[in-house]
Parts: sequence; C-alpha cells; structure tokens
Amino acid sequence: MGCAIWESDGRITDEGYIVEMSIPFSSLNFPRSEGEQTWGFDAVRSYPRSVRHHIGAWVRDRNNNCYMCQADKLVGFAGVTPGRNIEFDPTMSGIITEERVDETARPFHTAERKFEPGLTAQWGVTPNLTLSTTLNPDFSNVESDILQLDINNQFAIYYPEKRQFFLEGADFFSTPFTVVHTRSSADPKWGVKFTGKEGASGIGYYTVQDNITNILIPGTEGSDSDSYNQKSVGSVFRYKRDVLKSSNLGLILTDREGENYFNRLGGIDGDFKFTQKNRVTFQVLQSNTSYTDSIRSEYDQRAGDITGTAWYAHYWYNTRSLDFFATHEEVDRPFRADLGFITQVGYKYDELAVDYQWQHDPGYWYTIFELFSSFNYRRDQSGNLLHRAYAYNWYYEGPKQSHAHIYGEFAKDYYDGAEFRLEWLDACTGLYLTPALFVHLYGRFGDRIDYANTRLGQSILLNPNILLRIGLHIKIEASHTYEHLDVAGGRLYKADISYLKLMYQFNKRTFLRTIFQYKNYKRNLALYIDDEDVNARTQKLFTQILFSYKINPQTMFFLGYSDDYLSDQEIDLIQTNRTVFTKIGYAYTL
Repeated sequence: MGCAIWESDGRITDEGYIVEMSIPFSSLNFPRSEGEQTWGFDAVRSYPRSVRHHIGAWVRDRNNNCYMCQADKLVGFAGVTPGRNIEFDPTMSGIITEERVDETARPFHTAERKFEPGLTAQWGVTPNLTLSTTLNPDFSNVESDILQLDINNQFAIYYPEKRQFFLEGADFFSTPFTVVHTRSSADPKWGVKFTGKEGASGIGYYTVQDNITNILIPGTEGSDSDSYNQKSVGSVFRYKRDVLKSSNLGLILTDREGENYFNRLGGIDGDFKFTQKNRVTFQVLQSNTSYTDSIRSEYDQRAGDITGTAWYAHYWYNTRSLDFFATHEEVDRPFRADLGFITQVGYKYDELAVDYQWQHDPGYWYTIFELFSSFNYRRDQSGNLLHRAYAYNWYYEGPKQSHAHIYGEFAKDYYDGAEFRLEWLDACTGLYLTPALFVHLYGRFGDRIDYANTRLGQSILLNPNILLRIGLHIKIEASHTYEHLDVAGGRLYKADISYLKLMYQFNKRTFLRTIFQYKNYKRNLALYIDDEDVNARTQKLFTQILFSYKINPQTMFFLGYSDDYLSDQEIDLIQTNRTVFTKIGYAYTL
C-alpha cells in the first residue's frame, strides 16, 4: 500500500524517551504463503549529539556498494497473511478565491468558488502490486514552494514534488535522465497508478489527466516555459528487472497527449554492479514531439514531428575512502521530455572526478574530511565550447554536528556568441549552537554572466538560515537570500528573498502553521541594453496560515487561508488575491 497506517505512541522519561509502534500486517506488502518466509530487515536510528551517529541492526561494509545484500535475514512468519489491502479515502474540499482584475486597485471579484467531493482508493491486487486511483484530488494541504531567485537565470528553476499521490513510489520512476518529474502535472483532474514488484520484476504505471498543460522548451544555451489552459493526458510506464546478484535493467515509456500536441519518449537503462567496488550505469532514450501551431511560432520550433535521442554512461569506483567516476552524456537538440525536467539539449558532456575521504572517531577535531576534484567539458553538437571547468571541493564534518564545504571552479563559458573566463566559489557552514538552535550560512562569490545583456559581471550571494525549537511545541524556520550583480557601469540589480515559517504543535495530531515569503528586486534600467520588458522594482508578498488536525495520513481536517501582494515601479504593494480553503478526509480500510 502507498501510505501505511499504524498506531504509535511515545512519552518523555527521565532517561530520554520511549516510542511504541503497532504495525498491522495489512499495512505491509509480502506474499501469501503457508510456510516460512525470509524477509530482509534493517532498523536504523539517527542519533544526533555532538556528532550524528547512525545505529543500525547490522554492521555495514562501506567497501560494498550493495546495501540490501548485507541486510539481516528474518526467517519465520508462517501462516501470516497481509489482509485484503483495500483502502478508500473519500474527501470533501472547498475553496473560495477572490482576486483583483489586472492586479490593480479595482475591487475584488470572486474568481473561484467550489465545493466538491474527491476520492482516492487503493487495492492490493496482489501482496506486492498496488492499484491506486484518485478523482478530484485536492492539494490544499501542501506547503507552498519556497521562493527561489528567478532573476538572471539561464535555465528553468526546479521545484520538488510535495503532493502525496505523486510521492508514493516516486523513486521507482527515477532514471539517470530526469524524464519523469511529476510537477509537470499542474492541476490533475483524475489519476490512476499501478506499482509494485513480483519476484525479480518491478512495474510502475500512472496516467493523469491535467486541466493545465505546462510546456518546457529546452535549448542549448537556455530554456523557456509556458502554461496553457488546455487539457492533456500524461502517462508513464516503468519496468525494472533484477539481473545477476545486485544489478538491474529497466524500460521507461512516457506519453503526453493534448489537442494538436504530443510528446512520446522511450528508452532503456541499466545499473550493473560488477564487483563490490565497480559499478556502471547507462541510459539510452528517443523522443518524438509535435507542437501546436501557437507553440511553434512563439518559440521558433520546427513544424511537423521532431525526433531526438539522448544517452548517458557512468562508471563509478567506490570504496570506503576513495571514489572515482567518469561520465559521458549526449542529448540531441530535438530531444524533449515534457513529463520530465530536462532544460538543456543539443550538447555533449564529459566529466572525470576523484574523491578521497578521511574518517575519524568522535572526539577528534573532525569526523569526516573530504577532498574532491573534477574536470568537465560541455560542448554543442558541432563541437563548439559551451562550458569547460576544473572544479575543486573541500568538505568537513565535526563536533556539534558542524559541517563546512568550499566548492569552486576555474571555467571558460560560451554564451550568445561571446566567450567568458569565470572564477567563482561557493561555501557553506552550519552547526548546532545549542540542541535547539541550528544555524547555516551559504555564500557564492565571483564571476557571473549577465545573461540579459551578454557581458561579464561580479556577483555576491548570501543565504543565512536558522532552525529554532522552543520547548516541545514551537518551531521556527527563517532564511534570507541576498544577491547583487555588478557590471561595467555599476550595480545591475539587487535581489532579496525572505522566508519565515512558524509552527505551533498543540499535540501529536494538531498544529497551526504560518508562512511568510517576501521578494524584492531592484534593477538599474540604465544598465540594461533592452529595458522594454524589465521592471525597475518588483515586490511580492505571500502569506499562508493552516490549521491541521490529523489522525493518520488520510483521516484529517484542514482549514487555511493564503493571499498574495504585488508591486512594481507603477503601483505600491497591494493585495492581489486571497483564498480560503478547507478539506475533510477519512481513511476506510478493509
């Protein structure tokens, strides 16, 4: 089953804490058998003190790259049955959204008002194969994305998946190229998923109808993206077969169909562990795409069907202390993966890297000390340079769960007909100042290309973060991102993004969470060659408050409110929309 449901309880004692869990066999996937069964077993506890300890059920050989081969074996369970594995999760959700027309000071009008039922159901077709369906899924309980810097970016920004329907079994759809990225499904109306493993064969499949079609147009030197208010159906099929002792071969097929549009992709991949230290992974893909006339004209895409290929090979030598790897990949310019996240096409890439790690027992000034070095070379399909760099990295872990790293590059880049020599480094450090307070600081310093104007600049980026727990009930997370870019003539832009999350945990089932996010960009229009579509000032403010009562992952009650504020050089900060949402869900299992 996807979300296993079990009972648990705990309490704090004078010596620490005690946790008790009762997991029914109906929440576990295992074959029906009259006789004894053999299960692989591992239990791991993360034990953070001055340094973080991982306590496991068995001693792991770090010179062996096969984890599950080393697991303890439990023999028994004769006559145990997994149950009928049927679950129904009906929901009722409501949302009311008001917004202003054209983001001006005009009065609010109701943009959306709906109250509708939804249903998610799961059936264990066999003890190891699960069929899941969802109708009118509501994702109002999902935490909002943390704002990222979307200024002076060459390629589209990646946002992680947070929706439970897509997270379940997500690892099974992972391949060397990111050809499955479920955030490409923006507003699903219904979906069906089938996942599991029988013997040496694993299978995964899902189909989702989307009310909105997101399109990512990759290029060699940049990418574009857009959303279209039209329906599409996306499907993914994945098959993996265990071979040899700890290797596998896989097949991946994806298909997205819309009105006068499709993207189809297929390929094979493999992961071969020839010895405990030597490993090879590969993937070969081909895609076929046909865009609508509007997409072709707006983004200068070829008419008719376009077909492209991509392939990847990676060799990895891994021991407790020494790692070495070599990578080669090629992606044709017409290659597309519209259900995935591939932002660059039309390139060839090679990398050689070596990493050495020293480890020491707790109590010393370090527990892990690591040095890394690599050389990578990226060129277009004609052999012209895109990026060439020597990279170095230094990494440290020590007392108080402290860590630090420095990564840098000496690089040569080619962009928009110009060549740039770049030297930059990023660094971060973090530690627990007290058991309740963790602080972290990230920074990036050095050369950066001004992509809007095709020239070299110097950039500084700073990103401090804190995590504070006050007693057993209050948790505070805060971060701020600051960046500026200087070019010949002065400062091109300054960007600030602030994030604050406050959570009060009433008890193990109930919490109240508030999120504030603020973005402020300031640009010097006199330094932009073309400032027609550039705002001198952009401000955005987002707030969200959520009350949650949850008995288990599917039996819950949510009530929330969110709104957005916007301003630019022409209008002051003004509320542009506001939303109230609620959801009730119940889990019924058989």
